[in-house]
Amino acid sequence: MRKSQHLTTRFLTVGFTLIEVIMVIAIIGIIAGMVAVFITKPIEGYVDSIRRAELTDAADVALRRLTRDVRLALPNSLRTTAGGIEFIMTKAGGRYRDENDGSTAGNVLSFNNSNTKFDVLGPIPALATGVSGDYIVIYNLGTGYSPADAYAGGNRAQVSSVSGNTITLASNTFANQSPPIPSPNSRFQVVGFSDKVVRYLCNGDGTLTRQSGCDFTTTTNCSSTAVLAGSTTTEPKASCTIDYTSAATGRNGLLYIELTLTDTPSGERVTLFQQIHVDNAP
Repeated sequence: MRKSQHLTTRFLTVGFTLIEVIMVIAIIGIIAGMVAVFITKPIEGYVDSIRRAELTDAADVALRRLTRDVRLALPNSLRTTAGGIEFIMTKAGGRYRDENDGSTAGNVLSFNNSNTKFDVLGPIPALATGVSGDYIVIYNLGTGYSPADAYAGGNRAQVSSVSGNTITLASNTFANQSPPIPSPNSRFQVVGFSDKVVRYLCNGDGTLTRQSGCDFTTTTNCSSTAVLAGSTTTEPKASCTIDYTSAATGRNGLLYIELTLTDTPSGERVTLFQQIHVDNAP
């Protein structure tokens, strides 16, 4: 009799414990559901803010790169093209020895004979020479102002060699100018062989691309292409609005670019604007 009572008590105890467990599970489920309702929105907001920050960073980096390049553009070389802009990019500059600067010795840069050597006054820039030599450009006035148009080549000559402060050109293009157009300040710019014409394109394919090493005359023929923002196959997608206006004097201009990055699945979108002053004083 005592043994039977003992077993009955144990069973009652175990049954009561199981009920407690079931009640606890049910209560935890209710609490978890309530917590999920209140925490879902903050989590979604956090994910959205991270996505916006990533889009903003990507757009900002692309515009900073474009700004840095445009500020190195050869004066009067920036122009709009289908879906973007292009310009001749400089890497350095200096002053050449001019026959009118009072020099009594040394090699002057000639605009009337085929002498290919000239002296640089002051520090000489680092120049690539030989077959893949950099280019010397003098007093660029831009498209339509031949021979002072670096795209056409009337004021552009390739460097053959450098010795001390003396530069030797592959040929003296400047001596063929008619009329001669020297720089009033005896200045020259250096255009890197690997850069030459640089193009930024936003053609509606979801990307903003940078092309470099483009030919002067056939600017669509480029040696390097890099995607700066967006993607043709993944997210986000890039779209652009680009406008360039030069001042009435032509000595400066203003480049306006609006870059939008869109994450299509989420519908998240960021738009950045940039205005870049362009110095066209040759």
